[in-house]
Amino acid sequence: MKYNDAKTKDEIRAAMQTALANNDTEGFSKAMNDMMMFAGEDIRQEFQNEIEQMKKDGDTSVLASRGVRQLTSTEKQYYQKLGEAMKSANPQQALSNLDVVMPETVINSVFDDLQTAHPLLSRIAFNPTGGAIKMLLNENGQQEAVWGTLTSEITKELLSGFKEVNSSLLKLSAFIPVSKAMLDLGPEWLDRYVRTILSEALANGLESGIVKGDGNNKPIGMIRQVGDGVTVTGGAYPAKAKITVNDLSTTTVGNLLSLVAVDPNGKPRTIRDIVLVVNPQDYFQKVMPATTIMAPDGTYRNDVMPYPMTIIQSSALSRGEAVMGLGYKYFAAVGMEAGGRIDYSDQYQFLEDNRVYLTKLYANGFAMDNNAFLYLDISNLQPLTYKMEQITPATPPTDATLSALTIGSLTLDPVFASATTAYTAATTNATNTITATPSDAGATIDILVGTTPVDNGSAATWATGENVVTITVTAADGTTTEEYTVTVTKS
Repeated sequence: MKYNDAKTKDEIRAAMQTALANNDTEGFSKAMNDMMMFAGEDIRQEFQNEIEQMKKDGDTSVLASRGVRQLTSTEKQYYQKLGEAMKSANPQQALSNLDVVMPETVINSVFDDLQTAHPLLSRIAFNPTGGAIKMLLNENGQQEAVWGTLTSEITKELLSGFKEVNSSLLKLSAFIPVSKAMLDLGPEWLDRYVRTILSEALANGLESGIVKGDGNNKPIGMIRQVGDGVTVTGGAYPAKAKITVNDLSTTTVGNLLSLVAVDPNGKPRTIRDIVLVVNPQDYFQKVMPATTIMAPDGTYRNDVMPYPMTIIQSSALSRGEAVMGLGYKYFAAVGMEAGGRIDYSDQYQFLEDNRVYLTKLYANGFAMDNNAFLYLDISNLQPLTYKMEQITPATPPTDATLSALTIGSLTLDPVFASATTAYTAATTNATNTITATPSDAGATIDILVGTTPVDNGSAATWATGENVVTITVTAADGTTTEEYTVTVTKS
């Protein structure tokens, strides 16, 4: 069973999330063991195949076209020296004396992979911070400019929407077990292995915190209350009250979205990037039956919601729980610890006959305001039901009048009135455009100049003398008609 098998990957992630939720060190270690084993074996096999192919064609451009990441000279130098240090008899000392640190491009590549491949992290405001641990954040997300002479009061108002964010509150440690045999595969393999392990460590560590973290040495999760008036006890933020959701009808979803359509100050905001995060088992037992419809061709459409949103499965949530909100209103900042070093570690040995290495990252995450996310109880969510109802068609309108009539810039005599059906006009032009507007949108219009049909909104060509324009309006009932005439005299 391979690591890149979707079911195996999901099972391992679910086990890690469960262990994190239960503070089960042994269970987490076992899940980490499985993850490292499958990741290392799959990547080793992939690289062996790629190296064999490289020996055949020797063309890096061909490998690049096949998706093999090409290392920069700085990255290659880093991994070559890192590999040499890991092979030494005393890797702990060798790594301490290593004069190179992980290039920023490596960690940026990890963030790119996360944002591309991870359903939840790809839909929030996920920011690589580089070496910075403090950032300025616009609390409002959207802020209008202020007209007028620039004064201190206006400057104060513009700056009031920003606050300083400390992104070093949460430390993430990624353990990287590496065997000596694997190091012989070269810098490209080591790069892919390190990036894979960092991606998995970040994805699993962050997802749990982003969804449910209490803020006590963790991110502040989407289900937590935030804001100036929230009481924080022992570093932990209180959970929001759950909203019971028994169906996903247009009315129910509309009511839920109306709660996030305003900020805590009552100002309206853009509704976009909506996410619905649910437990994987709940998705198949509750959400999928409530969001699947049969198309006229007999096929099924999944995840059909009354308003556009992305449904995301996450083991971070327990059964019966769900989160709905604005993905772009959750802020997460992640970066490498200063120096970007990988150190030897004897703290854990998940795998036998492997040396274990450690790298540290820093992170923080929180909703930008308390209205951005809703905590839902979907334990009694009902499947979608179809109801056949015979509807009596409404009686079609019988209005066959015009609300406006123009012939170029000609003056109609008398002045147009809907109830008046006969007019005259004079012109020296060869042509004029006839535009007739019905009072009811369901009515149709036919225009004749003499016996020649003219499309409504098109130009009519005049003969010298009198030209009779006949405009017939047929009401939406298909029976009632009204006829307007305009006698246009061309001199």
